[in-house]
Amino acid sequence: MSLNTLTKIRNLLNDAGTAFREVQHEPTRTSEESAAARGEALSIGAKALLLRTDDVFRLFVLPADRKLDSTAIRRHLGARKTRFATVEELDRLVGLVPGAVPPFGEPILPFQIYADESVGVENDRVAFNAGSLTHSIIMAASDWAAIAKPRRFRFAK
Repeated sequence: MSLNTLTKIRNLLNDAGTAFREVQHEPTRTSEESAAARGEALSIGAKALLLRTDDVFRLFVLPADRKLDSTAIRRHLGARKTRFATVEELDRLVGLVPGAVPPFGEPILPFQIYADESVGVENDRVAFNAGSLTHSIIMAASDWAAIAKPRRFRFAK
């Protein structure tokens, strides 16, 4: 399904008439490895994390050089518990492995998407693994925000 996700992203961006650059690289497992493989600063990376908030899975996107503030997420959503999706849940829900999750909810992934307020504000572009550990996409941050339509609040530290 991972290449299917990549194809869906390509189609979504092409249908929107959005310029993007695709980079094929060695498999990367961390944000640091991905940034190096793309030749981009770590802060350009749009790190997408699937979290279970109480009983609902949601996608959270933050700059790759920042850490997730789960307390801010619980407070904003009124949730009692948050945790990362397990490897098994990620595979079952979307057929992806950790590190391959792209920063897109519907129609790419079946989740509500939230972005930290700083994504696309401090940098003019975003870069992300596109449903694969070997394919990245780099695009204008404003185009990503217009297509992904994330709900925004501060949850990166």
